[in-house]
Amino acid sequence: MLTDQQIFRRRAAGQPVFEDEREKNHQHMITLRLENTIGALNRVINMFSQRGFNLTSVSVGETNEPGISRMTLVTTGTDRIIAQVVKQLDNLIDTLSVDDVTEAPHVQRELCLVKVAADASNRSVLTGISDIFRGRVVNITTETMTFEVSGPPAKINGFIGMMDEYTILEVARSGRIAMRRKMEFEEDAE
Repeated sequence: MLTDQQIFRRRAAGQPVFEDEREKNHQHMITLRLENTIGALNRVINMFSQRGFNLTSVSVGETNEPGISRMTLVTTGTDRIIAQVVKQLDNLIDTLSVDDVTEAPHVQRELCLVKVAADASNRSVLTGISDIFRGRVVNITTETMTFEVSGPPAKINGFIGMMDEYTILEVARSGRIAMRRKMEFEEDAE
């Protein structure tokens, strides 16, 4: 029999309280600033692999600071697992800062290239769909059109869903990038 305190702690951590309950997995977006050194990215990925943590998306690139890279990770797990992930990422030698932006106001984007079978009869329809999603044509051949779309994952999924009717030949997605957003005039909620 569990005490009220144990039940409260388990629920707060997303763990099951009773045998018939399942742990609640959540998707989290974590941003890191890390030194741009040999093996830094490898150490982050190995940490996930060694501990059996799930990675959904990884994006990394240089920042405006020389020698510093920004990495955005999307991972899934219980609150307890996510807390371990954040703590272990923060302990890596190259890591300068770790931020779980999932619950914070943030902006997130993803880039997607979609190649669709196209001929003279459907080019205008495909271009119209692309315009609705603020996409653009980046390549065209006699048999295909390639579109570029950027935005939140829901927008990308919607665009792919609309294009699915026209025989998608290839899809390439960049993975998500994210950044906290806060206006100077907004009060500090923390």
